[in-house]
Amino acid sequence: MRTRRQFVADAPIGLLGVLAACRLDEQHPAPAAAADSGSTAATAPVPAATAAATTTGPVLRWVPKHDELVYTFGGASARQRIQPGTRIITWTEDCFDGVVKTAADLPSKVMPAGHDNPQTGPFWIEGAEPGDTLAVHILSLTPARSYGVSSFSPGFGALVGTDRTAMLGPDFPETTWRYDVDTKRNVARTTSTTGKLAWEVPLAPFLGCLGVAPAGGEVRTTIAPGTFGGNMDCWEVRAGNTVYLGVNMPGGLLSFGDGHYEMGEGEIMGAAVEGAMNVDVVVDLVKGKHAAIPRIENADDVMFVGAGRPLEDAARVAFKAAVGWVREQTGLGDVDAYQFVSQNTKASIIQIVDTEYTVLVKVAKSRMPVRASA
Repeated sequence: MRTRRQFVADAPIGLLGVLAACRLDEQHPAPAAAADSGSTAATAPVPAATAAATTTGPVLRWVPKHDELVYTFGGASARQRIQPGTRIITWTEDCFDGVVKTAADLPSKVMPAGHDNPQTGPFWIEGAEPGDTLAVHILSLTPARSYGVSSFSPGFGALVGTDRTAMLGPDFPETTWRYDVDTKRNVARTTSTTGKLAWEVPLAPFLGCLGVAPAGGEVRTTIAPGTFGGNMDCWEVRAGNTVYLGVNMPGGLLSFGDGHYEMGEGEIMGAAVEGAMNVDVVVDLVKGKHAAIPRIENADDVMFVGAGRPLEDAARVAFKAAVGWVREQTGLGDVDAYQFVSQNTKASIIQIVDTEYTVLVKVAKSRMPVRASA
């Protein structure tokens, strides 16, 4: 069986298949009712400072059956149709499709092929057309299980040899760690492979995957990030933030999954503390404006997720979007906006393990230019 890293290295753009994954044993939450009707589309972007999502619109309570999960962005028919402004209360499976439950479970031995990062969705948003933008307001993300898992797969990760970075040294063996979740203390705890040492990480739940269908009918693996969102693995896709995704295909076809209970910046071993997630979001529609790359906002910051290889190209994508946003918001000329972004942004490496790397560029709204005094 090919390793996940081999898949990542070899996968061409638009490849339909995906690599293997894992399923945990606890059952899904109880099924729920269909969506209420009625809502209207927004006609302009909502400033993040006032973008608290309304929870008075239609509500969809839906827990997908396992055979309703999807494993690509694009190429799958809509599982649900919703009106703009709908609140979705649902659940997502973990990145391993639920089959890795203990430290003894090795993904290569138990994962079904092609089931990496299963997605809840796609959701067809009525009225969404190419050139529009979806605004996904994340109300709540909570662990859906009492444990999460992480793993190392030979040939996958930032510090190992691949067919593109050849090394003579032997690889580490495939290894799994189980993290027990303590919601009262808000931590997850695991032990070393010898059982002699233990450590904890603070819980900071976010969605590793959130995306729409790519343009032109393209189908992308759920391992891939891009302008459509996808497997961004960005910790800012969390409760309290709004994620803006440009619509490329009719209906948008929004999906999400790959719950992360916690992740270090860079995701250098190739996996976070992975776990199923309870998800509560509101999906709005911004007509006539298209987010060229994923944008994340809250009352304090606006952020851009750039994807690409090499790493500097991912950074360029995000920085260019930041310059454009500042220019549009302030009226600054190109070179002034470039200077402002150069001196006022923070940038983080999100992950350097997937088919495309991702970089986060953050602009603090409090530092935006003001009118010069006379």
